[in-house]
Amino acid sequence: MAGWALAQSMILWQQGLLLLGILNFVESSSTSTLLQRCSYKNSFRLTRSTRTRVQQLLWKYKEQQLGDVEFDDRGWQLSDLPSLSTDFSGWLQLADWDRLHAAFWDMQSYWIMLERKRTQLEREVKGQAATLPQSIKHIQLDLRDLMSQVSSQMRFMRNSWIKPTPPALHLTSQGSPKTVWDSRVEGFIILRDLNLYLTKLARDFLILALKTQP
Repeated sequence: MAGWALAQSMILWQQGLLLLGILNFVESSSTSTLLQRCSYKNSFRLTRSTRTRVQQLLWKYKEQQLGDVEFDDRGWQLSDLPSLSTDFSGWLQLADWDRLHAAFWDMQSYWIMLERKRTQLEREVKGQAATLPQSIKHIQLDLRDLMSQVSSQMRFMRNSWIKPTPPALHLTSQGSPKTVWDSRVEGFIILRDLNLYLTKLARDFLILALKTQP
């Protein structure tokens, strides 16, 4: 009887350890999910505040560089900017990794285009318009913070992910505008498309946060 009681005690002890391990795993998973959800919500808020900055700068840019705050020409496009067209059903079915991976590279593309325009404006503008490069720099800093957040979110999914080194920046290209007006319109297109892109990016972070709801 003593041997049987000891065996039963050992079984109960082992079952208790197994249950404790399961509970610890569940608690750890829940904590990780909560942290990831908070990260997505923080990125959502930063994306919205960055979009507000872009909208304010776009208004100021149109006033100072184009002379008309109502200026709008949807016929102008830049091939170096990410595409804004979205297949809604395909967008909903995107894997989380693919959604974040695309966001990282799209934001880097916009950062590079803003850097080119900021450098150009620093050489050209004077007086009141001299504040434009600094406003662009603030937006670049926001984008850099967002890219860092996305990189951390990707590393959470795959430990092998390493944030890539930004490519060397070339300030001239075959597609560079040939007139002062074309150059100014180019800046308008960058800010216009970035405003629209950030709306899409905010939706991405929102859907990611909702998918991690308990």
